[in-house]
Amino acid sequence: MGKPKITIAGIGPGSPEDITPAVVEAIREADVVVGYKYYFQFIEPYLKADCPCIDTGMRRERDRARQAFELAMQGKHVVVISSGDAGIYGMAPLIYEMAKERECEVEIVALPGISAFQKAASLLGAPMGHDFCVISLSDLMTPWTVIERRIVAAAEADFITAVYNPKSQGRYWQLYRLKELFLKSRSEMTPVGYVRQAGREDQEIHVTTLKDFDPEQVDMFTVVIIGNSQSYVWNQKFITPRGYYREVETAAKNQRSLAEGKSNKGQEIMMESFRTIASELQKPDIPLWRKWPLLHAIHTTADFSMEDILYTDEEAVPHIYQALTSMEKPCIITDVTMAASGIRKAACERLGIEVKCYLHDERVAQMVHAEAKEGLTRTQAGIRVAAEEYPEALYVFGNAPTALMELCDLMRRGKARPAGIIAAPVGFVHVCESKHMVKVFGDVPKIIVKGRKGGSNLAATLVNSILAWPDAEQLKPGRDV
Repeated sequence: MGKPKITIAGIGPGSPEDITPAVVEAIREADVVVGYKYYFQFIEPYLKADCPCIDTGMRRERDRARQAFELAMQGKHVVVISSGDAGIYGMAPLIYEMAKERECEVEIVALPGISAFQKAASLLGAPMGHDFCVISLSDLMTPWTVIERRIVAAAEADFITAVYNPKSQGRYWQLYRLKELFLKSRSEMTPVGYVRQAGREDQEIHVTTLKDFDPEQVDMFTVVIIGNSQSYVWNQKFITPRGYYREVETAAKNQRSLAEGKSNKGQEIMMESFRTIASELQKPDIPLWRKWPLLHAIHTTADFSMEDILYTDEEAVPHIYQALTSMEKPCIITDVTMAASGIRKAACERLGIEVKCYLHDERVAQMVHAEAKEGLTRTQAGIRVAAEEYPEALYVFGNAPTALMELCDLMRRGKARPAGIIAAPVGFVHVCESKHMVKVFGDVPKIIVKGRKGGSNLAATLVNSILAWPDAEQLKPGRDV
């Protein structure tokens, strides 16, 4: 009687050329093969004449493993086959677990195979060129809540993602949910490739975008691959660059940037920071018009309590952006110069927007002096003067609650009709009241930092999120840094 031995062999996706020589040799030496009968057709040419193939049926993996051990203990060399690689959603983990459970003297050898996602990737082009993950949508062994958390993590971390078991007769909605989750973190134009029966006679290859991807075109024999933010389609091939050209491209960009007096390094750091922040949000499933200013706010303050205190009117960011870019003479008014200094000049120049603060205007000093008995503050007076010249501007408050209260009074009297309001005054006196006061103007899009927190830097970064709204979908902040 021979020494008990089980060889776990991945036979690849199905085509003869994708079975490794080591696996072919193991099958030729096998005394018995154990597996699912559908896969026997792919190994038949390599079997010994008297080698039986034992089928345990679908979803009978434990029975399959148990039978393999019983045959091995009879002194047989048993080969357990799995499609693809036996260690990836295959029989290898189960065989090792059962060996541990039984504490038996069986030699176990695992032979790798070409996985289905590798075969699909090669047919699509080179989609797996950078960091990737593989997720199975089968909830037979894993609760859907866990699968969904993994999907969100993969989407937000910008992993290229291969999807196994995307659909079955009983699992018809999970792939729709995956698409929905990915669209919250990825551009609609992200490449998606899917291959049915990879390496087999009825093979089908498709390349589309995340927006146009139709889960109805997928079945249980399909592997889906979703690209990352760098993936693209060229010459009908789906490609994710590894970065070999990055140094050359970066050098060329830096040369152009130096000639223009700019640098791209700041944007690269900011993009990486935004990805980190997005991955740590407690409530990531929020609309982009809310997430975009929130990411800017947390990036500026390193304060994740912004998730709870940053209030945004519905669609406020796109509405304000649209209003500013459609004005004949767009203008942003700030309560103090510090808020104005934090608004990106390059973005304003690109969009033709003027930024003004009236705090040191001569008319303001005269108004304060004339109304000294009223106790008028310089910031209040500045807003009064601003409203006379730019009643429809975007008004930004990062310091003075009295200035915000002044604007509210002007709006009630019909003397100001702002395109939007950023309400982020900071402090302890009148601060909360001023924010409650402005919130009631339902016809004006607003972003409000609730409570005592705020500041000029925070107000400025919220303005910058509006100016960079076209970059929100791809989560690429800092174009004008």
